[in-house]
Amino acid sequence: MIEILQSLRLTLLNTGYANLNSSWDFENVISPFTRMYYITKGSAKVYHNNQVFTLKPGYMYLIPSYCYAKYSCDNYHEQFYISFIQEVNNGVSIYSLKDFNYEIEADENDKKYFERLLALNSNREIINSDPKTYDNKPTLQDFIKQNEVLSTKDFLETQGLLTILFSKFVTSYKLQNNIQIADYGMQKILNYINKNLHLPITVVELAAICNYSPDHFSKLFKELYGSGPSKYIQEKRIERSQLLLLTTNDSLNEIAEKVGLNNISYFSRLFKKYTGKTPAFFRKEQVNI
Repeated sequence: MIEILQSLRLTLLNTGYANLNSSWDFENVISPFTRMYYITKGSAKVYHNNQVFTLKPGYMYLIPSYCYAKYSCDNYHEQFYISFIQEVNNGVSIYSLKDFNYEIEADENDKKYFERLLALNSNREIINSDPKTYDNKPTLQDFIKQNEVLSTKDFLETQGLLTILFSKFVTSYKLQNNIQIADYGMQKILNYINKNLHLPITVVELAAICNYSPDHFSKLFKELYGSGPSKYIQEKRIERSQLLLLTTNDSLNEIAEKVGLNNISYFSRLFKKYTGKTPAFFRKEQVNI
């Protein structure tokens, strides 16, 4: 595993300091990069990975790449922010290999790290606070190229600061067996599923992305993730629908469409199969979260 971690690459996209108000209210955000925040004042909320995080001063927050997220602020808050790309070896995400905390209390040095990172990269602020504005590849390439203008000293210090801050969120190994660690190519499948849950997704389609036969792909997928691709996709659709039920006022029909289950009756049956509750009851029960 140490060889894999030694190949970890963190590529800075943006860093800055923001004063945000109630206009910081966005949903259906699925970014191909990681976001990190250090909160200095006020409060806001971020929803991802089926959890609700209340952003508090003196705490740091991590939002992994390719996960559905929603952002909201009732009044105002201030934050240092960083966005960056992370990968190890053949494009695999470290989120496949490790477990992470998404909220941690900052220590006395963490604010200094954010401030120093901003000082080294003072021209890397985000102009538009809408998270989805920066989720397209041409824009990302422009941000990546800005690393090339850094001096060697500043580039190495930037990498070191990013690594220190990112390391604070890591908890433990997620994947243990050699098959899971070795087959990096499946990461793009997980990313593809997360980005396209609103669309029909077939095993044949996923297998073609990896240049595998459907049978071989299904067997390998089950070895890696403990269930077949069709069941995995169903589980992800229900996970996404749970978050939408908690974080939006969308109707059940609208939510069903957003998770690729356009038949409301089938959506309700599948939801109850996985959660033991109907979507309507789940929303009513969790209304105070």
